[in-house]
Amino acid sequence: MAPVTVITGGSRGIGAATARRLAQAGHDIVIGYRRDTAAAEAVRDDLYALGRRAVTVAVDTTDPDAVTGLFDAAAELGPLTGLVNNAGVTSRIGPFVDLTLEDLRTVVDVNLVGYILCAQQAARRMASGGAIVNVSSAAATLGSPGEYVHYAAVKSAIDALTVGLAKELGPGGIRVNGVAPGTVWTDIHALSGEPDRPARVAPMVPLRRAGQPPEIAGAVAWLLSSEASYTTGTVIRVAGGL
Repeated sequence: MAPVTVITGGSRGIGAATARRLAQAGHDIVIGYRRDTAAAEAVRDDLYALGRRAVTVAVDTTDPDAVTGLFDAAAELGPLTGLVNNAGVTSRIGPFVDLTLEDLRTVVDVNLVGYILCAQQAARRMASGGAIVNVSSAAATLGSPGEYVHYAAVKSAIDALTVGLAKELGPGGIRVNGVAPGTVWTDIHALSGEPDRPARVAPMVPLRRAGQPPEIAGAVAWLLSSEASYTTGTVIRVAGGL
């Protein structure tokens, strides 16, 4: 039976690249997405072309009932074996003192509460073991001063979540790891008000460029694979040297 993996934020960027990479490795995929149905269906069609089963589910990962529905959809494909916690948002770049309460709550809800709700559902359903990968950020240790300190703080919380869950869920055969990308060319930068931020950041990266989504997807796919069977509680940094 094929592995069944849920990917949140699977319609674009790192999530979409991960869906394609895992389909190539034989996974059947549930693509969770927020709004862009056409983008999610385009990814689904790519997975069909690779001979895999795939479904799309519109989901607000901050809503417990919606998250339950996402995992119910996965159960229709078979026993759950994997979760990629990837759905995330940022807010407009700016000084910490200008951060609004609305932006703070949105970033915390989507990037932390949503991850916890999804991980909770996965843990309940992985009766025979499985693997969870939390997509974090290099910002968790860099701090993102002058841009979005609150986002960096939340990603640091994700790293703590990864370590804690690895220890708690390990005896049940569930591995929990993280991937911490650096700056990557995705649509998330448009939300910050600077779509070309990766180009600005590139000269500060030791490899002198921003990353591409498939480069992050490779790390996620490895952590979900049998090759990583003794790896848990680890956060792999894929950040060009930062």
